Amino acid sequence: MANFRLGRRIGVDFGVARIGVAVSSVDGIICSPLATLQNNDEALSSLLELISEQEPIEIYVGLPLNLQGEHTQSTVLAIEFAKQLFQSGVSNLRLVDERMSTRAAQSQLQASGKNSRQSKGVIDAAAATLIVESALSYERATGQIPGIDVSEFS
Repeated sequence: MANFRLGRRIGVDFGVARIGVAVSSVDGIICSPLATLQNNDEALSSLLELISEQEPIEIYVGLPLNLQGEHTQSTVLAIEFAKQLFQSGVSNLRLVDERMSTRAAQSQLQASGKNSRQSKGVIDAAAATLIVESALSYERATGQIPGIDVSEFS
């Protein structure tokens, strides 16, 4: 924990229909859903506004690999979205493995008594929360910054 950096982190769960956004506390102890954005023409500017408001030290975009760790069409779309964020001036942008985050979020919501129809808009932000929590756990355990810098995907 000696190398753990203080500062907010934002997690982004990119999807074709919706984009989930979550934020951590400055000390990295609490992660909370922040927003679910419709993936439309305003999505990028809305996300940039949220990033500006939160002033994070890191932004984690989920990298949806398949169970074998291979790229899929969703992976390509998430990388392209991360590149758009980077080109819009967002720094400290990392792609982190998010296998199963959406499924885990669905399971957690079902366990709390919500069905998938009731929680459609909540699942994406909950998945983004799991992305941030996973990245923070990795950093605490290893002292290293999680994920892959978006510039490596140029």
